[in-house]
Amino acid sequence: MDRLACVDLPAFPLQLLLRRHPDWTDRPAAVVNEERSLGVILWANERAHRAGILPGLRYAAGLALAADLRAGAIPAEEIEAGVAFVTGRLCRFTPRVEPRADEPGVLWLDASGLERLYPSLAAWAGEVRDDLRGTGFLSKVVAGFSRLGSYAVAKSIDAGKIAVFRDLGEEAGAARRVPLARVHLPKAPRDALDRLGVRTIGDLLKLPPRGLLKRFGPEVHDLHRAASGEPDLPIQPRVAEEPLERRLDLDEPEVDALSLMFLIKQIVDPLLASLAARGAALSELSLRLDLERGACVVETIRPAEPTLDAPQILGLARLKLEAARMESAVASIAVTAREARATREQLDLFAQQTRRDPAAAARAFARVRAAFGEGSVVRARLREGHLPEASFTWEPLDRLPPPKPSGLGRNSGAVADANAAASTSPGSLIRRLEAQPIPLPPQSAREPDGWLVRGAESGPVIRLSGPYLLSGGWWRSEIRRDYYFAELRDGQVLWIFYDRRRRRWFLHGRVE
Repeated sequence: MDRLACVDLPAFPLQLLLRRHPDWTDRPAAVVNEERSLGVILWANERAHRAGILPGLRYAAGLALAADLRAGAIPAEEIEAGVAFVTGRLCRFTPRVEPRADEPGVLWLDASGLERLYPSLAAWAGEVRDDLRGTGFLSKVVAGFSRLGSYAVAKSIDAGKIAVFRDLGEEAGAARRVPLARVHLPKAPRDALDRLGVRTIGDLLKLPPRGLLKRFGPEVHDLHRAASGEPDLPIQPRVAEEPLERRLDLDEPEVDALSLMFLIKQIVDPLLASLAARGAALSELSLRLDLERGACVVETIRPAEPTLDAPQILGLARLKLEAARMESAVASIAVTAREARATREQLDLFAQQTRRDPAAAARAFARVRAAFGEGSVVRARLREGHLPEASFTWEPLDRLPPPKPSGLGRNSGAVADANAAASTSPGSLIRRLEAQPIPLPPQSAREPDGWLVRGAESGPVIRLSGPYLLSGGWWRSEIRRDYYFAELRDGQVLWIFYDRRRRRWFLHGRVE
């Protein structure tokens, strides 16, 4: 029969915290969800438990119980990196290691076929425990026959202990005695079962399986099925992904640092895209420059935290290049990326990253305002107005809003909408309005053809479209305008009108 083992590193995030702060080992210590006074304690060491500091308390409440309490938060990326490290260590003892996805610090190992390598399974389990202890991790190792049996017993024995079962019946009997409080179950169904007097795995097996899923949830239902002896899934070992490597052989050796940075950027950008596709971020970049004369320069780039931010990585690479001493030109460039799990925000930012930089636009606006005054950066805003020049107003623009395509292509724009509100055009056209209508030389209202509106260099009017009548304003002073689109010989299209009250022509804008 195949053998299976469970390795449990109790309170794994707390162990990571104590590895980061070894001086906290002799003090009450805890892991909190956030480093502030109202942070919730998630794990606490034995000294904290003795002071009455239990998971669920606020950090401030823990300090009231023990003034020397030390606490810190462990980000998910650090936990994932810790699991990967432990998985790598355990792969030295068996090629098939499966970390439990929903409980960091619990791993299943394939313990079959080790008789020829170790005197006994107990000796193998002892070496696994001792190896992890040498890296600073406290563990429990149970070698048995089933996932649930080995896991349940591992959760119930003391830290640093090992257990080896001779047969499946011995393991099943030990698992039935394990309290439900020891295994990974949500608090609500565990408390409900406790009120019913169901406190061990053996008590749970006495319940009829029908209705467990609906009444207590999938976790209790799955635990009952596994304890009932249903066949286990085979070990699903974590497949170590190949490190991401990129290499670029140069046609001509290069010595200029700026040119080298452009070449490195050509490698780093697609490498970051590959990391993002794997749900990972860059934690370390190894940069190797093979020189023309046979030597090489190797630099290691470590950002402050795993990132997908190309400018940050390239900035660190530039600093490394400026400090490097190269005896000859570079013939080839190779990079190797180490990865860590990326956060959802990092992946979203990478996916949504565009060539437009709103922050850069805001800085440009600030420079324009500083040079030309506070009213130099504005945008048009529609408003109720009878005249075209009154149908919009200018308001200050502090930040560039994101683009919102309207589907009108080149015929869109705030000014076009403002002018279209006057209903004086044969279609949607973009008009550039003058701040105030400009008086034009006198001309007959009936015969404008041949008129040199913009001087001889632009040529005469060759075509008119109109008139488009606009009248009103009787509540103040009556306005009557005849609008025309005047096409000049050089291709310009002007927007002009004849003011019947003042009996003269005005240039109101031009059409693009």
